[in-house]
Amino acid sequence: QVQLVESGGGLVQSGGSLRLSCVASGIAFGLYRMGWYRQAPGKERELVADITSGGGSTTYADSVKGRFTISRDNAKNTVYLYMNSLKPEDSAVYYCDAYRPSTGRNYRGQGTQVTVSS
Repeated sequence: QVQLVESGGGLVQSGGSLRLSCVASGIAFGLYRMGWYRQAPGKERELVADITSGGGSTTYADSVKGRFTISRDNAKNTVYLYMNSLKPEDSAVYYCDAYRPSTGRNYRGQGTQVTVSS
């Protein structure tokens, strides 16, 4: 059974920091591109950041460039999202996503709430 379990969300003041973690099980983690998506109420889901299977390449949404950093530890089946200089508009449910390009398999976690107060 595939599981992606996110943690690290919470309530933080504007300008603060959080670290999200996502632990994967039931998949060959090192073969999956991992990503973080977010969805705020009334808004479409958007890709925040993703990282290739080996960790050599990352992409970021323009809105988070310079503030967020995605990384992964394949030995621990874990992907992280370091979020700095948080803004109220970063408030959303953040989802971990696993995608294997060679097969098209895609999995998503249950999400973790991030709330940034002004």
